[in-house]
Amino acid sequence: MKRPPILNRRLVLEAPERAPDGAGGYVETWIERGVLWAEISPRTGGERAGEELTLARVPYRIIVRGAPAGAEARPAPGQRFREGARLFQIRAVTEADARGHYLTCFAEEEIPA
Repeated sequence: MKRPPILNRRLVLEAPERAPDGAGGYVETWIERGVLWAEISPRTGGERAGEELTLARVPYRIIVRGAPAGAEARPAPGQRFREGARLFQIRAVTEADARGHYLTCFAEEEIPA
């Protein structure tokens, strides 16, 4: 990382949680894990057909402050960021710098096309 990131976007980190639905199955809900400030950069996108509609998948690089492994505020694959109505599914997380001051999250936003 050549310059410090500009953390000017407020994102809510959410994690999935399963709860019994009373009929032998489960319902997945999303639980807020914290608020993180981030720098968001779009990458190259793609498009795929879903069952009912076509979705544009837009990949993003999202940089946030570092957090120790296992900390509740540390993003992980399978979680997501929420910015208002926008959802960014986290695919991978790695340290952005040698000291671990920042994390790079590779995420995708699915947008109906």
